Amino acid sequence: MNLDQSTGMGLTGDQRALQRLAREFAMKEVLPLANELDPIDGEIPLALREKMADIGFFGIMVPEEYGGLGLGVLEYCITAEELSRAWMSVGSLIARGNGLHGGFSPRQKAEKLPLVARGEFLSAIAISEAEAGSDVANITCRATRTGDGWILSGTKMWCTFADGADYLVVFARTAPPPGAARRHEGVSAFYVPKERGGLPPGVSGTRIRKIGYRGWKTWELAFEDLRLPEDALLGEEGKAFRTIMEVLDVARVHTAARSIGLARGALEDSLAYAVTRRQFDSRIADFQAIRFKLAGMAAEIESARQLMYAVCREIDAGRKASTQASMVKLLASEMAERVTSEGIQIHGGAGYTTDCAVERHWRDARLTKIFEGTSEIQLRVISDALLGR
Repeated sequence: MNLDQSTGMGLTGDQRALQRLAREFAMKEVLPLANELDPIDGEIPLALREKMADIGFFGIMVPEEYGGLGLGVLEYCITAEELSRAWMSVGSLIARGNGLHGGFSPRQKAEKLPLVARGEFLSAIAISEAEAGSDVANITCRATRTGDGWILSGTKMWCTFADGADYLVVFARTAPPPGAARRHEGVSAFYVPKERGGLPPGVSGTRIRKIGYRGWKTWELAFEDLRLPEDALLGEEGKAFRTIMEVLDVARVHTAARSIGLARGALEDSLAYAVTRRQFDSRIADFQAIRFKLAGMAAEIESARQLMYAVCREIDAGRKASTQASMVKLLASEMAERVTSEGIQIHGGAGYTTDCAVERHWRDARLTKIFEGTSEIQLRVISDALLGR
């Protein structure tokens, strides 16, 4: 069984066709740009985003009635894996269309979702703060009701794509927490429209200096008495923490898909390198130590992939899968760091240069253990499910 055959195990014909389409796009369109732009901290070009939109990548999970593909989390993650194999930032970019718009009113859905599906109305999400990362319930950014709307004040961290997006979804506290056991109550979500290419008036930002996840900017944002209309509130006031938790299930499986894509990139690059690199008058692929590394990498990737498929199917069937989402996020992200590190080892000194993409996969894999809930948070979720809080 070769690598291409293994990636299609358990998929329908339509799902395999989507996988092939995404893989061809990733290898022909994304990978050359990643190899060129990531080493110089360049940005994902608008032309690439437009090509992604033409294919429908931003509307995978947008209902057909709004112009999307009307597919599920499994198809979304299949696509994310393929794109991330080339550049994780591009595998992440599709979340800006397929992500958080469940709080839209029927009028907003009818007006905005066709634009989302066409890649013309993409989001950035502002949840985390300096003291509200893993502890999301500790949000202090404040939205105060006025006579005709809201005033938003406070700071947010780790808001990727804040400048490139067409709107922000900002989570802020509209009521003080009622007590230690219910700190999650009183958090609401707000829709903040903006011009693409900059930050909204009343919002300033400082770019965060990252070691990876290049191709787009990540920001610390300061909201300075930003005035919003009454209908900027998304969903029910004070109940947005539940929305965050529901979105995290899909986000964590999406992170597993991105992790698997990164690991597969390291494996494929290492396979190609091992059959061309010669030492002691032999290909290094002929040395048992290298062969066993590659075999172990392949086995770990396929194991994570099959668990990811299973969790996606649970979510698509409408069944609760929060614990399983944490499991696959934990296992896939930890696997990705190991596998990409092994890829660098196989490349030797060349792997420690920016001339080889494996170092990019390694830097990005390290992030998958942190965002969408750290590995330690996933262990807490899983252990709470096993033993109670």
